[in-house]
Amino acid sequence: MILSRLVATWFGVGLMRPAPGTWGSLAALPCVWALHLLGGFALVALATAAIFAAGWWAAVVETRGAADPDPSEIVIDEVAGMFLALWPVSLGAQIAGVDVLQLWPGWIVAFLAFRLFDIWKPGPAGWADRQHTPLGLMLDDIFAGLFAALVVVAAAALAHGVLM
Repeated sequence: MILSRLVATWFGVGLMRPAPGTWGSLAALPCVWALHLLGGFALVALATAAIFAAGWWAAVVETRGAADPDPSEIVIDEVAGMFLALWPVSLGAQIAGVDVLQLWPGWIVAFLAFRLFDIWKPGPAGWADRQHTPLGLMLDDIFAGLFAALVVVAAAALAHGVLM
């Protein structure tokens, strides 16, 4: 398998069936956990940017001349979006000085909200998806990840009595 294919499919996870996008989102979870342990929120944020850039490159290579501008096996976009959705969890754990897994409700909210927004594609996520370009392929999941991160922040504020 060539490098662009490995990156685009997140090392073959995108070849899993059914629902490769869900598998890609799930595969991001242990990666965020490991990166947070190794370098905290800063490393998670840096990795998100690196995955976005690598994903954009891989999407360009893998979709060049293809009839489908967003094949289901390309899941690097879900990985980048899921990383972004987990930013509040990583940052919150770092600020609170607790194990990132102690914020397990945030992991669940991030995953569920990300999958919802990735499938629904509201507003700018839908706009990006309709571009049918490698950048649009990546951006729709970045927007979904941003929306999910906002849901995580709101849910944490609600759970901790900030919004009551």
